[in-house]
Amino acid sequence: MTRPPVPPFTEETARIKVQAAEDAWNTRDPDRVALAYTEDSVWRNRDEFLQGRDEIRAFLRSKWDRELDYALRKELWAVSGDRIAVRFQYESRDPSGQWWRSYGNEQWEFDEDGLMRRREASINDVRIEESERRIFGPRQDPEPPLPLN
Repeated sequence: MTRPPVPPFTEETARIKVQAAEDAWNTRDPDRVALAYTEDSVWRNRDEFLQGRDEIRAFLRSKWDRELDYALRKELWAVSGDRIAVRFQYESRDPSGQWWRSYGNEQWEFDEDGLMRRREASINDVRIEESERRIFGPRQDPEPPLPLN
């Protein structure tokens, strides 16, 4: 299976890859999202370590069971060959109704078919009021860059 664009990435093709990832994650469909990763993909997500599509799929199901109304924005940070770095923010509410904004950075590494074989994510969460939300559903073009806070 090939997932274009494939490495080596240019700034333009990396931006396409980042937007495709954002679009897929905003579906909150673990089966669809998991297909972007190699069968033996290795992840670090916060303090969790995963390997393989089955673990990724299970992780995503659990994630979206507790992160309700999840909406994500990703931005390209850097690109080199088969690697892409992104920064991101997402908002969600927990089952008690508390809203959160999560800030993070990811490093991605891809195989020759454009599947992600490695993902490392560092993420911090900040409580917000519903009135402070700024990310609603899929991206609307044009949208300004993500603020730092």
